[in-house]
Amino acid sequence: MTGKIEAILIAGPTASGKSRLAVELAERHGGVVVNADSLQVYDGLEILTARPSEADLGRVPHRLYGHVDPRTDYSAGAFLRDAEKVLEDLRRQGRLPIFCGGTGLYFKALLGLLDRMPEVPSEIREKWRARLAEEGPEPLHGELAAIDPETAARLSPRDGQRIVRALEVSEAGGASLSRLQGGGGEALIDPEQARMIVLTPDRAELRQRIAERFDVMLEAGALDEVRAFETAYRGAVATAGKAIGLAELSSYLKGNMGYEEACERAVTRTRQYAKRQETWFRHQFDRRWLRLSPEAAISKVAEL
Repeated sequence: MTGKIEAILIAGPTASGKSRLAVELAERHGGVVVNADSLQVYDGLEILTARPSEADLGRVPHRLYGHVDPRTDYSAGAFLRDAEKVLEDLRRQGRLPIFCGGTGLYFKALLGLLDRMPEVPSEIREKWRARLAEEGPEPLHGELAAIDPETAARLSPRDGQRIVRALEVSEAGGASLSRLQGGGGEALIDPEQARMIVLTPDRAELRQRIAERFDVMLEAGALDEVRAFETAYRGAVATAGKAIGLAELSSYLKGNMGYEEACERAVTRTRQYAKRQETWFRHQFDRRWLRLSPEAAISKVAEL
């Protein structure tokens, strides 16, 4: 690795091989893998969110995995606050942070391309949650459109969780969510002193990987994980509840969906999600990001 590098950032669609590359680089450079995925932060969903394996956890240190209660919301602002503490710790130790994940907003937050999101007081959060339960999402979407038409245009009128999040952040921060995401935040990582990689797998290969990975998840005990999750975290309606495969396998366990249909729907949703991620990275990440196939990235480990 030439020059002074203060961090490595690895983004890419789900199932593209990010974790493998991160571990290889952490071993080579004495680094620590830091999670930058909005679902892998949650406890109780190791299998369905494809968190690092026990073998990988034993090879190199990992941070910010499974540390959030699934019954709570977790935002880019919360991630930034946690990442700041991790970076301070790793810099004291002289360890190289290797951020790895598929949540683009987390990377933008690290690079100062988002304003720092305000912490939302419980009374504000409870007020909007109560209104959502009482009125439903569509009236609240109308209110959001009046104060933040840009954000409202991006959200479905039925997406109650994201609508409420935008409203509560706007109230707590005194500005619309779109304005807060305008790029005036303080960077935790200088992009000129970071190596930034986006994995770009072949589309057909990625579709096959996604299907094969879901089979591996089932063999590893995904159904038992869903049973345990719903027992331990009944009523989890925050972001964790959106983990792909959770609703489908839960429907199968409750007798509301056949096994094959549940698996097919989960694989299809994962492929759709991967396509959205690829589109987002293509449009949101600039030329400073090195775009590599997973195979090329692994072969270039010695140069990174």
